[in-house]
Amino acid sequence: MSLYNEQHLEIQRSARKFIEAEINPNVDRWEAEGIYPAHEIMKKLGSLGMLGIHKPEAYGGLGLDYSYALAFAETLGEVHCSGVPTSIGVQTDMATPALAKHGSDALRREFLAPAISGDMVACIGVSEPGAGSDVSQIKTTARKDGDDYIINGGKLWITNGAQADWMCMLANTNEGNPHRSKSLIVVPLDAKGVTVARKLDKLGLRSSDTAQLFFEDVRVPQRYRIGEEGRGFVYQMEQFQEERLWAAAAALRPMEKAIDDAQAYATERKVQGRRIIDNQAVRFKLAELRTEVEMLRSIIYRAVDEYVAGRDVVVLCSMAKLVSGRLVREVSDSCLQYYGGMGFMNETPISRFYRDCRVMSIGGGADEIMLEIISKRTGMLDHLERQR
Repeated sequence: MSLYNEQHLEIQRSARKFIEAEINPNVDRWEAEGIYPAHEIMKKLGSLGMLGIHKPEAYGGLGLDYSYALAFAETLGEVHCSGVPTSIGVQTDMATPALAKHGSDALRREFLAPAISGDMVACIGVSEPGAGSDVSQIKTTARKDGDDYIINGGKLWITNGAQADWMCMLANTNEGNPHRSKSLIVVPLDAKGVTVARKLDKLGLRSSDTAQLFFEDVRVPQRYRIGEEGRGFVYQMEQFQEERLWAAAAALRPMEKAIDDAQAYATERKVQGRRIIDNQAVRFKLAELRTEVEMLRSIIYRAVDEYVAGRDVVVLCSMAKLVSGRLVREVSDSCLQYYGGMGFMNETPISRFYRDCRVMSIGGGADEIMLEIISKRTGMLDHLERQR
């Protein structure tokens, strides 16, 4: 049974129409330029209600459950690159979930509402040069000074970082236990002391700007803190669940399209007088890949169903993220191979997918972190914990 009803499908139709009219005709140019007009696209998406599908109605959202946001995420996979969808996903599922759930009313009106309407672009500030997947090791500090925080440190690999209006930043607000020493803070990026040091030159996701930022004595009000002080690590772990579900869902359609295109090419192209598709090894591999994509879709849909029901989905989200990161690499590599020399050319879409998808096993928690979470949550480390 499909997870989607007619309302889900209507969201997908609206998103698809927007993608075909406003995004795909411009993707090649944005990829070449290494950036896309985030404010312009976010504003148009906000006008369609696409940036707040599962956010509270009081702040401009649609107030629907997460399955409707998933339908949108899956449709974003029809964009002819992964950079623009990733940027949009940061806005909807990575930088704003904690604010929507734990932020004060005033803070949500000041920053969540304009993110939902598309009047502001958001980014998430967790990773640092010495702390990517190991979130507990971040070094950025937010020291209290009167009613303010004084922020010092730096953030790296920040999607939307060159264009964003504000950052949902994870920073150390005390020197205690690393899991209870952090807070999430909204940091306006036009504040004094914020420097966008450089826009990073990436292997893939070329149309999505990714930046390194420095913060030197940046003063923000303590009222910009999201939720309770010292609960930032927990809030960020919650945000990661939506991020990982979003990433897995957004990979489904690109994989299906890669398989479709490879099958079409293999059906037309002949080698030594035979169509490539006539080789059993080729068609069996494509059949296996189609099966694995559907298996991934099933685990994603199950995880979302459980999430909507309010159950703990940490293990399922981690499994979905792990499988998607590995599967996109297998799909892109296998399909590129069947193009032969043409697969190595930038004019062939599979080459872009090959570059874009590699980050799936790194961003939002590396494969190894997913395996550690699954191991821990299924009791494999209990013996070690007892020994301690």
